[in-house]
Amino acid sequence: MSAVVTVEAPAAAAPSTRVRPAQALRNTLTIAWRNLVAIKHSPMELVDLSVQPLMFVLLFSYVFGGAMAGSPAAYLEFGLAGIIVQNAMFLTMNTAMGLNTDIAKGVFDRFRSLPIARSAPLAGRIAADVVRQLWSVAILLGVGYLIGFRIHTGVVETLAAVGLLLVFVVAFSWLPVLVSVLVDSPEKVQVFAFVLIFPLTFASGAFVQVATMPGWMQAWVKVNPVTSLSDALRALLVGGTAAGPVLQTLAWAAAIVAVFAPLTLRAFRRRT
Repeated sequence: MSAVVTVEAPAAAAPSTRVRPAQALRNTLTIAWRNLVAIKHSPMELVDLSVQPLMFVLLFSYVFGGAMAGSPAAYLEFGLAGIIVQNAMFLTMNTAMGLNTDIAKGVFDRFRSLPIARSAPLAGRIAADVVRQLWSVAILLGVGYLIGFRIHTGVVETLAAVGLLLVFVVAFSWLPVLVSVLVDSPEKVQVFAFVLIFPLTFASGAFVQVATMPGWMQAWVKVNPVTSLSDALRALLVGGTAAGPVLQTLAWAAAIVAVFAPLTLRAFRRRT
């Protein structure tokens, strides 16, 4: 009687979960394109991206323009930079609400089952919203031009203004994204806009001269990042000293990322 010899097959190697940087970039761009293509199936989103900046620039110009500067065109010389900043801040809510919806619907669970970079879904969402931000800035500048606003600097300064805005907005996005990961519904994310972003933008030098405010408020307004960003954009588009406001804005952006990016990534890993 011969003995039966069994040979165990070697254990299969666990699939590698490491993704090369080039592949991670491709994953991010693919998911960003997915988010942008979704506008085709939801035209109201494009309307929202177009109507909101249009309403901001028209209402602020024709409601405040005559009283504060004598005419809408004259007011836009000062106020358009603040309107651009306010619109960009509110658009960060789209990033947060879209992310919260995707998590609630299990989209990120499906992404996690794919051989893609773990950071790609989040980075893709933010990248897509950068394109949305550019669309809104173009509308604001275009409508402003039609009602009398003129850029008094050059192409380099204008591109620097747009670039600075995008840098700060991407940095600030970590804050609403953190909220979107922590709460369980888009409605709760939306409350964040009125609790933080609304007073942050209006208690600033975005729309009026800081010197016209009460002394106790000026202390906050002068260090408010919305004020420094508005002043920087105003200087880069219309003219003036830009170095101080630009450096202050970049410092705020770095501080926000340093504090909220690690908190957001930790909460995101736990949630997904």
